[in-house]
Amino acid sequence: MEPLVVEVRRNGIVEAVHRVHAVAVRDGAVVEEAGDAQLTCFMRSSSKPIQALPLVRARDDLSQADIAIACASHRATPDQLAAVQALLDKAECTEDDLELGLQEGRPPHKRFNNCSGKHAGMLALCRAQGWPTRGYVEPQHPVQQACAQAHAEAARAAGPHDLPTGNDGCGVVTFALPLERMALAFATLPTLAGADRIVAALRARPDLIGGEDGADVLLIRHTDALIAKGGAEGLLCAVDARDNTGYALKAEDGASRPLAAAAARFIGVDLPPTIIRNTRGEIVGEVSLQDTTR
Repeated sequence: MEPLVVEVRRNGIVEAVHRVHAVAVRDGAVVEEAGDAQLTCFMRSSSKPIQALPLVRARDDLSQADIAIACASHRATPDQLAAVQALLDKAECTEDDLELGLQEGRPPHKRFNNCSGKHAGMLALCRAQGWPTRGYVEPQHPVQQACAQAHAEAARAAGPHDLPTGNDGCGVVTFALPLERMALAFATLPTLAGADRIVAALRARPDLIGGEDGADVLLIRHTDALIAKGGAEGLLCAVDARDNTGYALKAEDGASRPLAAAAARFIGVDLPPTIIRNTRGEIVGEVSLQDTTR
């Protein structure tokens, strides 16, 4: 099957076209695909629920808000920033201990970086395990080694050495996998020790993990059992916790705006339409699957 084709239209005229590759995995086998299921890319922020596994296994004092913000790519809303601070407090750390940079377009404080919750969680893991907090972003640090092992466990790899790595936008290790293997990792995630707390937290607190217009938040809010997490460069991973069907979708051009429309069609769920507004707040266009009847 060809990739899903998502169009951006203004007053009925097509302004842009996005091609989205998608794959679904259940019981270790591909059950549906569109485009190239072997397309390989970095998981980026879609990794965050997996990166949270060592944290939830090490600490039984985490609230659902703590876990959700550790999985978040937040928009720096007051509630999200408060959750970051609460997790930092649990880690007995301050903003100065966060080893990530400032984010362009946001206030010049590390906690405003959209990955600050994940980093606060990594510091909380250090505190629980008695590991040094300094250098926790480095590949050889026990935190990153634990995250690598969690990815190998979820993706059913022989070991972390089987996973190509790069440096993520926030400075920690990111892992490259084919889409099929990403879908497998998300399909496996709910079955792993401690992951029930991650599933429950994401279902309970989607307001903390991103923006209300994000495909991941929309999938959680408008379904009964899906959890999802978007990643940079047009990636989206999800799992239906009822039957552990894992999904991975990737926009070829790295855009995030086609993901909600593509996911709605591929997964088979009803999501609000993706609309385009001008600076006056007026609806001027839409993002939707290509009309094949034209």
